[in-house]
Amino acid sequence: MIVLAAVAAVSLAQSKATFDRVEGRRVTALAEETAGNPLVRTQLARPAPAEMLAPLLQSTLNRSGVTSATVARTDGAIVASTNPTLLGTRLPVSGKDAAGGRGWSGELPVNGVTELVAQAPVLRAHGENVGEHLGTVMIGRASPSVWQRLVGASSYLLVYLGVASVLGVAGSWLLARRIKRQTFGMEPREIAGLAEHREAMLFGIAEGVVALDPQQRLTLVNAVGRRLLDLPENCVGTSLADLGIEGRLYDVLAGGARDHQDEAGAERRDEVVVRRGRVLVMNRMDVTKDGRRLGSVTTLRDRTELAQLERELGSFRSTAELLRAQAHEFSNQLHTISGLIQIGEHDEVVKYVRALRKHRESLDLTLTSRVRDRAIAALLMAKSALASERKVRLKISERTALEQLEPTDSADVATVLGNLVDNAVDAAAAGVPGHDAWVEDAWVEVELRQDASSVEIVVRDSGPGVAPELAQEVFLHGFTTKAAQGGDRGIGLALTRLVCKRRGGEVSVANTQAGAMFTARMSVGRPADRVTETVR
Repeated sequence: MIVLAAVAAVSLAQSKATFDRVEGRRVTALAEETAGNPLVRTQLARPAPAEMLAPLLQSTLNRSGVTSATVARTDGAIVASTNPTLLGTRLPVSGKDAAGGRGWSGELPVNGVTELVAQAPVLRAHGENVGEHLGTVMIGRASPSVWQRLVGASSYLLVYLGVASVLGVAGSWLLARRIKRQTFGMEPREIAGLAEHREAMLFGIAEGVVALDPQQRLTLVNAVGRRLLDLPENCVGTSLADLGIEGRLYDVLAGGARDHQDEAGAERRDEVVVRRGRVLVMNRMDVTKDGRRLGSVTTLRDRTELAQLERELGSFRSTAELLRAQAHEFSNQLHTISGLIQIGEHDEVVKYVRALRKHRESLDLTLTSRVRDRAIAALLMAKSALASERKVRLKISERTALEQLEPTDSADVATVLGNLVDNAVDAAAAGVPGHDAWVEDAWVEVELRQDASSVEIVVRDSGPGVAPELAQEVFLHGFTTKAAQGGDRGIGLALTRLVCKRRGGEVSVANTQAGAMFTARMSVGRPADRVTETVR
């Protein structure tokens, strides 16, 4: 209907423009012809010109089919007209153009009817004042009404409307077909319902969702995703670079090659990223359709609390491993003692027991004299037993000095120290082919230093070291050094870095001539006073 109405309006406008153009030229020609008539020029200067001009004006009206013909003097007073009611009145306009010796045409209301009129000046042709302005001739043609224009244009208007109807129906059918194809045949009600379900699903799940287009601009992010990544409310449509996202987080969201494949070529799904104190597990999937890449969708899960639980569980696991290692060690020692007794070497049994007691006392004395925090000392004892099982010697540096710490400080130092020692033992054991060499061939050295406000942990090993290109990756990815070589071991080093950063410190790795050296620094409270059993 809108198209048909527009076609009808255009047709009416075209009809009016044609009428104004054609009839305007005709009334202008008649006005100039009448103004140049000798009778009009001679009679208009006389006192009573109406009797002589009236027949001429009526003849012009009958001959040309115009609506009105009028003659006025220079002061605008009408002296002759085919409409008797206009006699004695003034022209509808002042006739400035005609008074200046120029013609004028346009629409004017004449006796309550809009007419297309043309005015032409009457000029003296003879005598002394040739060219003097004597008056004005006005010829008018009534403008047709809208209905009259419709009736006059009916011959071709119906054709236009018919063609427009056919084109409109064909265009509507093609447009509807295209929309149906793009919306998989769904109706608008179904599309609205699908959009509502999508919003409910994306903003109702507990995980963060981030969608990117091929230009790395955010196309969708739910409330959880904004909270986990610390994004502003109006971040949709902004690129990752403009949002200040860089480093490891940018690589995972943008889909770097190392993010999805390890060196063995196996595809990895979950990636660990530390973002402003949070441990995030991210899963990124590319979205393609008909071979065309549309972007990517990444889900985010907050595993910070899980990492804290893993840290607490690690302390229990260390205790269990210590008991298992000690049980294994005691079992081997008892087997040795039993064998010596069976073969009658009683003196050797006594010497063997004394050697074992001396070794234990020496280790206890070394730890208790240098490491006065009981939790840290117990942890090192456990790690020493576990390292011995793997044919790795755990050494305590002579420069080690650690006082009793507050419980919260001690727990964080134990977390960092335990993770670093575990990775160092793995690296040192891997450096002994077949794990069948002497214990002295593989070693891990621990050094603890403390000042008034911080603790520094240095762990060296005899392993193969860390490749320079992976020196920072092992922390950013949340992998251990072993994971950087091709296997995912969890978030041990990511948790280590997180604890250090939370305490205003940092952890780094460097290669020495012997192997790798990890250095962790963190701030702690003042050393706690020794706890006594006396209650005051």
